[in-house]
Amino acid sequence: MATDPHSVGEILDCLDEVADEHEKVSIGDILDAIGNRSYGPALMIPALLELTPIGAIPGVPTFLAVIVSLIALQMLFGKKHLWLPGFIRHRSVSAEKVEKSSKKLRKIGRFLDKWFHGRFKKLTRGVPVRIAAVLIIALCATVPPLELLPFASSGPMLAVAMFGLALMVRDGLLMLIATALSFAAFGLGFTMMGGEESSGG
Repeated sequence: MATDPHSVGEILDCLDEVADEHEKVSIGDILDAIGNRSYGPALMIPALLELTPIGAIPGVPTFLAVIVSLIALQMLFGKKHLWLPGFIRHRSVSAEKVEKSSKKLRKIGRFLDKWFHGRFKKLTRGVPVRIAAVLIIALCATVPPLELLPFASSGPMLAVAMFGLALMVRDGLLMLIATALSFAAFGLGFTMMGGEESSGG
């Protein structure tokens, strides 16, 4: 049954419940668990998974970035119901990996839930949301080249996770922090890619 998570802890509880019910956990299973009207959790889950050992699997960061981009595009155009194509919905990982990832995220989840909650709510609807969507799409575009460098793709996905949390808990201050993180991730990413090209040359 679909729920509407309002905290990182509730998202992780959803992941644990889905993992308990399936041997293989698909993107569709997770989406069905959180509902198709919740853009915040839908952005957070792939971004957070990229920060766990699952994100170390070659190709996974880029795949997760594609999912986030599709979600952000729908957010940009104001779609009320989230949709993902079947070939993405059916992609899955073992329940064991999902449970391990959820466990690793519990500590940071408690920290985020403690410090971030509804402030400056006007920044979490309307034009600011569309600006966030554009930034998220741009962040995702940096993931494929950054995936070639160790841990580099975690920077943009951390910013995406912050945007997702901001939308979920209606925290405008966190939207501003996520925006600042985005530009920091852009700068760091371009620096790392430039350094890699220089060393390669």
